Amino acid sequence: MEVESVTLLSGTDKNGAPEGIESVTIAAGDSLALVGPTGSGKSEFLSDIEQLADRDTVTGRRLLINGKDPDPELGAMGLVAQLSQKTSFVMEGSVQSFLELHAQCRGRDINEAVEKTLDAANQLCGEPIKAGDSLQVLSGGQSRALMIADIAYISDAPVVLIDEIENAGIEKLKALEVLGASNKPILIATHDPVLMLMTRRRLVMGKGGMRRLVETTEQEKACLERLSLMDNLMTKVRGNLRMGRELNLKELEL
Repeated sequence: MEVESVTLLSGTDKNGAPEGIESVTIAAGDSLALVGPTGSGKSEFLSDIEQLADRDTVTGRRLLINGKDPDPELGAMGLVAQLSQKTSFVMEGSVQSFLELHAQCRGRDINEAVEKTLDAANQLCGEPIKAGDSLQVLSGGQSRALMIADIAYISDAPVVLIDEIENAGIEKLKALEVLGASNKPILIATHDPVLMLMTRRRLVMGKGGMRRLVETTEQEKACLERLSLMDNLMTKVRGNLRMGRELNLKELEL
């Protein structure tokens, strides 16, 4: 099924009060950041989409696909590809055997899918992933890099849900670029200011409900450039320290 848009109609917050906005819609190829403190309702928002909410969840929200009620069987067919910082592989086997099996199930060109997915995954994590590596020995960062690449190049789930990608041990900005090229609606629950400003809009959550829908302004885009430099510096410093190198003040200059 081709998903052109995903809409979530409002329900109530944790106190039973109506939410601050009536609805939010994410179009194919667009990304939306879900922001707010821990416990504000970001994960519940993602869960409502995954469960095809029809006023039957805790929030009382209702999901529309392409402006219409979704087919109840859509959930079983795999509407969403979801990634969280706790996601890991449970099957045994090599990276190549997993990718080949998934590509075959999805009707992809197996050799092309494996090559593209593995190449993309290796751009997202510090430790190289080899085709013959066992899934069970991959680090957390390697596992999530492989999953993101798999979502982008093999999975046919039309909606992507991401929960706190900044803590997944990967190159988060490259990950967003890889997923964005898949032309799917992407929803990201995040505490990272760079990821928040990379999206066109951010949905502010609070007390379990939707509070505000904020458009990224031109001034914020200018701020993003400075924040990206700071983020790149932190990534470089982190990498150097991980490799056992010593740090000096000159390296902290922007």
